[in-house]
Amino acid sequence: MSASSLPALVLASASPRRRWLLAKLGRTFEVDAPDIPEVPGVDETPDAFAARMAAEKAAEVARRRDDAWILAADTVVTLDAAALGKPKDAAEAVRMLSALAGRRHVVYTGVALLAPGGMLVERAAVGTPVVFRTLSRREIDAYVATGEPFDRAGAYAIQGEGAHLVDRVEGSYTNVIGLPLPEVAAWLGRWRIL
Repeated sequence: MSASSLPALVLASASPRRRWLLAKLGRTFEVDAPDIPEVPGVDETPDAFAARMAAEKAAEVARRRDDAWILAADTVVTLDAAALGKPKDAAEAVRMLSALAGRRHVVYTGVALLAPGGMLVERAAVGTPVVFRTLSRREIDAYVATGEPFDRAGAYAIQGEGAHLVDRVEGSYTNVIGLPLPEVAAWLGRWRIL
């Protein structure tokens, strides 16, 4: 199928990282960022929350674009099964990074794909363990001073300045950035939209 005959694909995300990752598949797409509250349910696990948020983001965009395939994602960083959101200020970023230092945590990215008309056809939450190296307070303060931890779940960006914080990734690197490309590529291939 030629690129011009492929159906429309919309990425329901404001994240430049997700746009960058999806572009790696060589598929043209549009961007339409959803605007919905992100509030976990009572006793909702982080992976279930990420998957639900991805589906809700996709559905919100599908109401405007019922002619297109909609792909959405949501990333949650967890430590000891508790979600670490985006830090509100420098002190909270320092607390998060100090808690992650020298430890293993899991990054979940929920992903959802809706067919034209809004039917959910794929949904998953992919978990990737990440191990931080031991960090000094000076290293943490220097990283926080870059400003990168803000607007980042878990207060770090593995693909940016935060790369030096990580000792190893035990699974999908792209999932930690915010979009599990192996799963997404398989879905788009299965539905003949890649």
